[in-house]
Amino acid sequence: MYSIVIPCYKSAGTIETVVSETAKEMDNMGRHEYEFILVNDCSPDGGATIKKLREIATERNYVRVVDLARNSGQHNAMMAGLRAASGEVFISMDDDMQTRPSELHKMFRAFDEGYDVVYGAYPEKKESMFRRFGSWVNKMCAVVFLGRPKELKTSSFWIIRKYVRDSIISYEGAHSYLLGLILRSTSSITQVEVEHFEREIGASGYTLRTLLRLWSNIIGFTVKPLRLAMQGGMLISTISVIFALGIFIRKLVHPSIDPGWSSIMVAIFFSLGVELFFIGMIGEYIGRTYMHINKEPQYIVKAKYNFDEDK
Repeated sequence: MYSIVIPCYKSAGTIETVVSETAKEMDNMGRHEYEFILVNDCSPDGGATIKKLREIATERNYVRVVDLARNSGQHNAMMAGLRAASGEVFISMDDDMQTRPSELHKMFRAFDEGYDVVYGAYPEKKESMFRRFGSWVNKMCAVVFLGRPKELKTSSFWIIRKYVRDSIISYEGAHSYLLGLILRSTSSITQVEVEHFEREIGASGYTLRTLLRLWSNIIGFTVKPLRLAMQGGMLISTISVIFALGIFIRKLVHPSIDPGWSSIMVAIFFSLGVELFFIGMIGEYIGRTYMHINKEPQYIVKAKYNFDEDK
């Protein structure tokens, strides 16, 4: 059984095509046992998306729908879909036809070689410059903090095995980050070049807030930023001591030199900025620990449609 999990957000105009084309591609590959798990991430479109998802589930008995009570973000919506899925192999796709089902056969060739995870890698992304920059920032953070291989290209288009899925959904923290969960589950990961298509309908929901949320999710999977903060503090302290010694020696050699108020103020503000940054980062860790202790949910399921328990 193959479970195709698709988080849906304002996708009433595209999701039916995604489901139809993916089902056709799966049949063409001879992989006839499949299910779709469509997760409505509380789309703010007046109910258009959930209405369309329910229509599809009514027409196709292999389509299940999970309706979330609030917007939880793409990663948490995927967690909801993975938990609801019942397959042995799990496929993640986007809801906007930028990842085409016609590319699946390339990924399955690599998957059938025995890899645990296969990512669809885009040689060229059809995205705005801001989103490309955001993706690059997150990639660098993942390389530095999570040990992501530099040559590994990732996306939201992937195939994983059941034991990897089981490892992923065992995570109960409120802020999930799928790449971090995958990297700590297996090292048997590869990538396959696939084409990234232009968005057919609508615009990307990727914003500065999304970028910051992804970055904060990354640091939630490692203590390296805290170690860097400690090392950075030691470095700044060492530089300050050397600078102070230099000023002292200079004053001994040239007693007539006036105190440099401007340089002192620059040093104070620089130190204050560094301190506030690292205090904020530590606060992020403390806040996440507090939310975990209070068992803040990753998502809240409002309703499910077309699952066995509904029949």
